Amino acid sequence: MPSRRAVLAALPAIAVIRPAGATPETMQAAIREFLGRDRPIQKGRVTMDIPPLVENGNTVPLSVVVESPMTPADHVRRIAVFTSRNPLPSVIVAELGPRAGAARFATRIRLATTQHIMALAEMNDGSVWSDTAEIVVTLAACVES
Repeated sequence: MPSRRAVLAALPAIAVIRPAGATPETMQAAIREFLGRDRPIQKGRVTMDIPPLVENGNTVPLSVVVESPMTPADHVRRIAVFTSRNPLPSVIVAELGPRAGAARFATRIRLATTQHIMALAEMNDGSVWSDTAEIVVTLAACVES
């Protein structure tokens, strides 16, 4: 058991350790992992609603809607959201099926800093559709101090 003095001496080193932040490269790696293989990502069919400027990154409203009839022949399998500068690049993955009725969800996310966000929708035919946004955050969240 370390002494109290040893623990207090180590505090300055512990205080500067921060979780590794995502980069555009780690975001692309997370997208490749989500897709399972390299597939073309097409723009369209996905609409992401998120404010372009947020004062506080602690709670940012986000909604994603995918144009799909949600029938057994044509439906959304998964929707995912990725960020380029949060501690972890994968924010959320929602799995759907034709019985979902609509391909949409709304939530609140934390954003560490100004960054690029991408929403992807994987359809049952294997095609992947996307929408992107650049969000300016004036007061960061998701950081350890």
